[in-house]
Amino acid sequence: MFAGIIRHGTLVTVIALIVAILGAAAALRIPVQMIPDLEVRTVTVETSWPGATPQDIEKDILIEQERFLRNVPNLSRMTSTASSGAAEIELEFPFGVDITETLIQINNALSQVPDYPRNVDEPRIVAASFSSNAFMYFRIATLEGNPRELDIELMRDFIEDRVRPRMESVSGVSEVTVGGGADRQMQIIVDEAALAQRGLSLLDLRDAIVSRNQDISGGEIDSGKRRYLLRTVGRFDDVESLEQLVVRRQGDSVVRLGEVAQVQQGHSRIRELSVVNGQRVIGLQVRRESGSNVIDIKHAMMDEVAAINREVLEPAGMTLGLTADDARYVEASVANVWTNLGIGAAFATLVMFLFLRSGRATFAGVVGIPLCAIAAFIGLLITGRTINVISLAGIAFAIGMTVDNSIVVLENIERHRRLGLDRFESALKGVREVWPAVLASTTTTILVFLPILFIEEEAGQLYSDVAIAISAAILASMLVAITIIPTLCARLDFGRRGVTTDEYGNETSGRWSRAAMAAVHWLVNGSVRRVLVMAATVGFSLWVILVLTPPAEYLPEGEEPKTFAAMSAPRVTTCKRWKPLPDRWKITSCPT
Repeated sequence: MFAGIIRHGTLVTVIALIVAILGAAAALRIPVQMIPDLEVRTVTVETSWPGATPQDIEKDILIEQERFLRNVPNLSRMTSTASSGAAEIELEFPFGVDITETLIQINNALSQVPDYPRNVDEPRIVAASFSSNAFMYFRIATLEGNPRELDIELMRDFIEDRVRPRMESVSGVSEVTVGGGADRQMQIIVDEAALAQRGLSLLDLRDAIVSRNQDISGGEIDSGKRRYLLRTVGRFDDVESLEQLVVRRQGDSVVRLGEVAQVQQGHSRIRELSVVNGQRVIGLQVRRESGSNVIDIKHAMMDEVAAINREVLEPAGMTLGLTADDARYVEASVANVWTNLGIGAAFATLVMFLFLRSGRATFAGVVGIPLCAIAAFIGLLITGRTINVISLAGIAFAIGMTVDNSIVVLENIERHRRLGLDRFESALKGVREVWPAVLASTTTTILVFLPILFIEEEAGQLYSDVAIAISAAILASMLVAITIIPTLCARLDFGRRGVTTDEYGNETSGRWSRAAMAAVHWLVNGSVRRVLVMAATVGFSLWVILVLTPPAEYLPEGEEPKTFAAMSAPRVTTCKRWKPLPDRWKITSCPT
């Protein structure tokens, strides 16, 4: 087999070029982001009830939702929070759970809740991981000098309707959230004296407004070949129509809303502010889809922002600008890792040249570095990974390891040349003798990193890219060492003459070579010395593990955590679990 590979140098070259082209195409197609995508394990159910107290939300919403959500399969922990006007239930699941199927089960569980109080919004289900957090932040402010005299706080509805949909249409964007501003609303300021004088209450006003401010379908009427759709249009159009609302009718006298209250147009209570450089703005946060390329999203988003400014905002007296983005940190980090990768390859080449002292031999040894790096990108593409700081770091780590197999094969081929064999025979015999050792070394190295793929927690998801990149590069280095290296050695003359060797072809010239060989012979010749060296190695390894590795801190048995997180709702079920770092304990409601 090896003889056929060495003779067909053209075929080996073509295959190497094909692999290089495929790897380059893979590197261009793999998405680029800061860190690997993390598996979604937490699902949040958000329910809004404007104006309700935490006690009412707990009694009327949380208890009912928990009763059905606790039956969702694979649920490991449930955390409920009640605050003014909002309820939130955080559901945590173990690793490996199909999140799509889980979302369907959660939605089915919520649909079984019999009834909600009036004015309660539909529950919102959110499933997001840390890696899909917002990575671009924009702001909308008025033009210089505010020529249209706009109140930016009242422009939230305009932005929600005209700006956010266009930003969410950019490929790779999953969600755009709006922060700051307030919703427009009609405010009714009641005159208590006028209301009491007419014998009315706030409930009478509320019922009159609710019954009048709605559109009701009246059904259909068939008349021959025609069908008429009846619909009562009753929603208020402006302040005047609301003031003319009849609250009570007694005979010929009527009481209108304008007689007992003042109606004005305003905005809801401002609960969050967005300020940039001392100026009130409305902020927008952009989240990406899992597996998308943040660099491509940034470029496409900036083009869309320019179009939004030109077509929508500038005619209305506003402008949209970029406040901050994490994509530039991704670009800088990726560029930094690429720089380190290049420096590592240059140093590996320099070290090989210092030891081999031959430019052609060095070229034969380092020709596999770019091929192994390209093979790492192919491995990332096949396994569905992304180019990120961690995966590129794995490729950088593998640079020095990929030349190990090449050095072993190259040195053995050179040894046979010193014994008088020609180029072809030395290449063939050299690779035949050491390929089992190269295979064993490659296998053991890969088996060291592959167990990371079976770690299900966040650490496994983060560092599995390192294992994949290094394993793919090391496997490629073995193939390069047993195919490309002997093929090159059969066609290149390394140009080294007058080297002193022993009867086995090992070089003996040079002080450092003689000293190193003498030290090795001294260590291996005595059985006692061999045992002492192994014992010293094992003892040093145990010292590193026991002394330099910090132990985990656990709570003493029977001792409670010092502090608990404060909750708005008064009711909570505590699920106690031993964990390091007591300050990270949470009060949680656990499923039964």
